[in-house]
Order: sequence, then structure tokens, then C-alpha cells
Amino acid sequence: MRPFNDSVIYFAVVDRFRNGNEANDDGYNPASHDASRSDWSKYWGGDLDGVLEKLDYIKELGCSSVWLTPLFDQIDGLVDVEGRGMAAYHGYWAKDFKRLDEHLVGKPEDVRVFASDDTVFDRLVKSMHGKGMRMVLDIVCNHSSPAQRPDMGGCPGKGEIYDDGKLLTSYEDDRLGWYHRDGGVRDWSNAAQVENGELCGLADFNESRIGYRTYIKDSMRLWLDKGVDAFRVDTVKHMPLWFWQEFVSDMLFHRPDLFIFGEWFQGGCYDYPSVQFANRSGMGMLDFALQRGLEECLARGAGAGFALVNDVFAKDQCFDDCRHLVTFLDNHDMPRFMSSGASPARVDMGLALILTCRGTPCVYYGTEQYLHNDTNGGTDPYNRPMMASWDTSTPAFLTVKKLAAVRRENRAVQSGSHRQKYLSPDVYAYTRVYRGSCCLAVFNRGADTAVNLETIELPDGIYKDVLSDRAATVKDGRINGLRLGRDTSFVLSYCAPVREKAALEISFMLNGFATAFGQRVKVTGNCPELGNWDLEKAFLLEYINANMWLGHLPLRESAGKTIAYKFVVERDNDGVLYEDRPAHFRRMPEEGLVELHHRWS
Repeated sequence: MRPFNDSVIYFAVVDRFRNGNEANDDGYNPASHDASRSDWSKYWGGDLDGVLEKLDYIKELGCSSVWLTPLFDQIDGLVDVEGRGMAAYHGYWAKDFKRLDEHLVGKPEDVRVFASDDTVFDRLVKSMHGKGMRMVLDIVCNHSSPAQRPDMGGCPGKGEIYDDGKLLTSYEDDRLGWYHRDGGVRDWSNAAQVENGELCGLADFNESRIGYRTYIKDSMRLWLDKGVDAFRVDTVKHMPLWFWQEFVSDMLFHRPDLFIFGEWFQGGCYDYPSVQFANRSGMGMLDFALQRGLEECLARGAGAGFALVNDVFAKDQCFDDCRHLVTFLDNHDMPRFMSSGASPARVDMGLALILTCRGTPCVYYGTEQYLHNDTNGGTDPYNRPMMASWDTSTPAFLTVKKLAAVRRENRAVQSGSHRQKYLSPDVYAYTRVYRGSCCLAVFNRGADTAVNLETIELPDGIYKDVLSDRAATVKDGRINGLRLGRDTSFVLSYCAPVREKAALEISFMLNGFATAFGQRVKVTGNCPELGNWDLEKAFLLEYINANMWLGHLPLRESAGKTIAYKFVVERDNDGVLYEDRPAHFRRMPEEGLVELHHRWS
């Protein structure tokens, strides 16, 4: 799986983003649409034409990837939620994974997305790829739909599933055995109930049935063939690990460079099962732990302040590859950052932090416009307002734009180690370092202050803050008397000279070696680029954290050939420790990026 960490993802709830075609607003059931946009449980008109119209806005923001809520055909009726009729405007109640929902298309025949190569979806993907942007599709494998209200245009049952319009099964008449029948989850500490029970009355798929697995995997491969570049996977904690390992393997076999990340709700470094999922499933994960730390520190003003954020980064070694974490301030399942108490300046600071730290940052639609609605504390559905402004001059918009450019250019931000340089409840500074490149990020949530910073990995010189016109001097690895105003961020970036690009680049990553000071991890092998087994000429990896060494190497002479290699550790005054196994062998392609991920033997 190829990381997305050179990218910034923009996440849009399609129905609440932009109405590009009013003709599709009613769909097949006019009762599901509210033109006044006062009923937060119904469709408001956003569609794929609206996304297409605003691609240039998203690109100017600096976001090169767009995550869209599920586009699959949804149930047409309404679901009874506390006496109200709720429509499937959010996209998570699918009935046909091989069709587009009619609320999203330009013309009725576009719903049969795989019967044509000229649907609005095709035009959207073509336009995105032409602009150098990538499509992230939100997918659901855990469930289909809940029961609908028969008085509001729906069938009385639940869980009807179609194959491009052909009825396959339903929860009420499940001759194929595609659904669990265990009722709702009663004990959230019971893994079997969480995996097999129903979530909020949603018909829960029985993944043990090969017919179901074949259907869902075939469907997702079709979307990949349509040009989808990445999957965000909903409710991953509600299905067993073996299913995800099989699913990810089949998807990567079909598309080796596919990026996949899952939603393990409230998962992160403090939740052991979610860490195991991230390390063993083959996909990345949304980083709820960092989100909670940022919310407590910047939105709720917790006394511990930035220690809550630094503690999360200190646990990066729990993950085999922390680059696959997707970072965010808020999303469609929680109150927006401002509804949790953040001022606009604290939103700017939160954005600056996720844009300069490890992982792949994700911006929820409208955050760059300070979009929020605080009704009922801003909880669902009030965290999903209609996009109301497209101002390209807000401080938040400019923060994302400037730091997205740094992220694209600076490999230290994309892949480097995280090194704390200053920590107090109100002030936090760290560097990101990789192969001579460095980014320094400093944040102050408190009163005006001045700090001295030491052991900064930037070369000596004068640097300009990416976010302002201020300058700072680095001398002998120090910055003295750096003044920081209240609720401000300060970022310096240095990119080491870029080596000549090669058609083939290989990325070595090693986990599981408990490193100590004075040790160096190298890769030696039978090709010129790895020193032909000469340790003096072996390829030196970069220390990322206690569980991760990383290095990117251009292969010119060995492209298209089979190489053999081993990992070795050089220890100051204590000889060399070889990996205890025969050499690894791998046939190299002629071009592209190859990631070789290993655990110390």
C-alpha cells in the first residue's frame, strides 16, 4: 500500500457541499428532500456536479485528494428516528453497490455507472486526474440499511440488496444467508457482539458467506477500474480482522498502489485493539487519539495543554507505520472544532499542526471557512451544514494552502521523525527530520511569550516563517528569543537538495528492532545500489521512531532485475549484528515505487 502522506485530503459530505443540478433534488421520493434546508434529516441537494464545479477551489486550497461520502444507490424511503423521518442523504444506507444514487447524477441513466464511460462520475474522475488530484471513495462493507417507514415511501423491511438493479436478498427474506441475526450490540466490550451485532438497527452483513464477500469485493474492484484512487472504509471495528485482511489483499492485488484507511471509531494509540487492527489489517486508520488531544488542548482549553498532544506522538512506535494514520480536527460523526469551543485562531493552529505532523492530514469541508452550527452542541446532524462560502482569503484557507505546499515539497514533513524541542502547557515546538530536510513547527496557545530553541536540525541561516513575513535566525542549531503572539503558529521549512530522480524508487521500511543510541540500520545486498554486500557501501536507513527505520533509494542499474538483501545493525565499538535469516529476494519492476516492509528477524 502506497502512503498518501504527500497529500492533503478534503472530505465533503456530498449532499451538503454544493447543488450543481437542481433537477435531481427529489430523487425517487420527493418526501426525502427539503428545499428549505430546515429539516436536517433530509436531502438538501448537493451532488457530483456540485463537486465538479468546485474542484478548482479545492485545488487552490492545496488539497490534492478528495474524500466523498458513499455514492452508492441508497434506500428511497425514510427511516423512523425518534419520530422523525430520516433520509439516506449521508450515503451509509446502500441498497445497490453497483449503482450511483439518483440524487447525485446529472441524468437518470447515469445511475448505471458501469454501463457507460460518460456519467457524471466519469467526468468528475477525469477532471480530478487532469488536475493532478486523487479520488477517495467512502465505502461500507459492514451493513446495508435499516427498516423504513412504510408511510414514507419505503418498503417495510430492511436490508434489500441489489446487483445493478437485480434483487439479490433482504434481511426479511434472506435465502442467501447474507445477514447476521444477533440483534443489537448490548455489551460493547464483547468483540463478538461488536462484530456480529447490529449497529443502530442497520442490517449487519454475514461476512462468513462467500457469496456476500464475492459481491462486495467485485463491486469495489469495479469502482477501482473506474478510477478511484483510495478507499476510506466505514465501521471497520464491526467486522473481524480476517475479513479485512482478505479484503485488503484482494484490493491490493487488483491495485497495488491503492491507499486504504479505516474508521475505527475512537481508535488510536490508547486503544490496543485498534492499534492491532492498524498493524495487521493492511490498511491505515483515522487517528482519533490525536483528534481528542487537539480538541482538549485547543478547543476545550485543558490545563495539561500540549502535553496531551505530545503524548500521542510519543506513542507513534506502537504503529508499524505511523505515516498511514489519517489526522483530522473534526468530521461528520462529531461536533465541529468550533462547536467544541475553538476560536477561529485555534482552528488555524489545529490545521497548522495536522499539516506539519506525521500521517496524512484531512480537512473537513467548510473548516477553511469556519463553518459550524452549534444547535444541540453541534452534534450529528448539525455538524453537517450546507457549505455557505467559498472565500479564498480566510486565515484558515491560507494556512492550509501554504502548509499543503510545504507538505508536497518537504520529505521531512511527509516521512520524517518527530522530535520534540519545547513543551509546556501553552507552547509546543517540534521538528520533522529526514535525509537532511527539516521542518520546525512552533505553537503558542497562551499569552505573548518568547522562547529559546536548541538542537534545531536546520542549517545555519535566516529563514522566513511560512505563515507570515517574520524571519528567524538559526545559528549553531539555536533560535534565541523567538517571540510568539497569543494563538499563533510559526513554521520554518528547509528542503535538502533533491537528488536526480530515477524511473524506479525503492522504499525500505524495518519494524521490530529495539534501537539504541549509537546504532545504525543499513540494507546490504547483491546489487550496486546496496553495496554488493560491502557494508561500507550499504544503504543507511533513517531513524523514524523506536519501531521504524525508513529509507528511499533510487534504483538505476538494478531496475528490472532480481535483488537479494538483508538488514544489518552497526553498533559503535560493538561490531555488526546481522538479520538472522537468509537474504530476502525481490524482482524489481522497470519503473515506479516499490515499498518493501519487513520486521527484524
